Amino acid sequence: MNGSRRRPGSRRIASFGETVFATYTRLAQEHGAINLGQGFPDFDPPSFVLNAYREATTGSQQYAPVPGLPALTETVAAVHGESLGRQLDPVANVQVTVGATEALFAIMQAMVDPGDEVIIVEPFYDSYPADVVMAGGIPIYVPLEPTESGDWSLDLDAVRQVCSDRTRLLLLNTPHNPTGKVFGAEELDALIDLAESFDFHIVSDEVYEHIAFETHIPTASRPGGWNRTLSISSLGKTFSITGWKIGWAIGPEPLIQALRGAHQWISFAVATPLQAAAATMLRQGADDGYFSEVRDLYLAKRERIVRGLSNSPFRPLVPAGSYFVIADSSALGYPDDVALCLDLPKRARVAAIPPSAFYSEGHRELARHLVRFAFCKEDEALDRAGQRLQSLN
Repeated sequence: MNGSRRRPGSRRIASFGETVFATYTRLAQEHGAINLGQGFPDFDPPSFVLNAYREATTGSQQYAPVPGLPALTETVAAVHGESLGRQLDPVANVQVTVGATEALFAIMQAMVDPGDEVIIVEPFYDSYPADVVMAGGIPIYVPLEPTESGDWSLDLDAVRQVCSDRTRLLLLNTPHNPTGKVFGAEELDALIDLAESFDFHIVSDEVYEHIAFETHIPTASRPGGWNRTLSISSLGKTFSITGWKIGWAIGPEPLIQALRGAHQWISFAVATPLQAAAATMLRQGADDGYFSEVRDLYLAKRERIVRGLSNSPFRPLVPAGSYFVIADSSALGYPDDVALCLDLPKRARVAAIPPSAFYSEGHRELARHLVRFAFCKEDEALDRAGQRLQSLN
């Protein structure tokens, strides 16, 4: 019997290759390298997280309501309402999703029509352009630029130049992966002003909100920000449980209703026992000082990896948030970041990610001599990785 003459995939996925994380994790495994590429912790979550999970397995195991389990939506509304200085309704202003990843996908499906433009600040989390393309939208890119001080700057005039009546959304990430930039009040205010002027909305991905070494300002907390913003967060980064995939979006009721309209046909509901555990964890995290503890944990790890890199051929750009550090690798003489990261697992037995994977085709040259390391790892692994990278001197 002859096979089908039709191509197996749709046009919308034709340009998507293997995710960069799969590629370099496989190389790490092949060479027995310390994996500082993929951003997941190699240590256990806190004991209260596992206790909450065990307790949740004895309750209801059936479908949760579409907006989310009431215990979780009420907790999210209370915790985020306090940070925003407003009272949130647990149904009208909260939607639980299968991690931040599904929230992003569902928002694009809900709010982007074919031909709409979505402004993406780059380097970007790699699912952002795919989400826009799968909704029929057109990604429009504006790059961050590294400064002499090691910070990253967004050219607001460049953002204004790409705004038009076709602009539907601006996709922002703060604290930012992979640069670690934490957007300040003046930058957020300027972006909100542009959203008002050109009548678009902001999607603010804030999953690293509790891993900020400078003050994290929620986009929706700024004047005029609430009505224009869908804010996204999740459990995975804060509680070291990236495999749970429990996230949420908060925002004004019309935007949440639009998101919910797409979410109900993507996953319908999110895992009930994990939502129950999440509610317990968030309450305890907010009440018992855990959020400060996790920030201090990663601040110490940041200092550890920066110290190790500073004694190697790499020049680290010290992040203000997240658990990634970008470093300049030009002293090693590789033609580009891909060549370096393909060789590094074999040469130094350390795996990293080439940041050009997080840039559009037209801006990949900006990442030519950059490399991204994840420091959400045990201290011993960070120390051994530092020693191996110092051997490249």
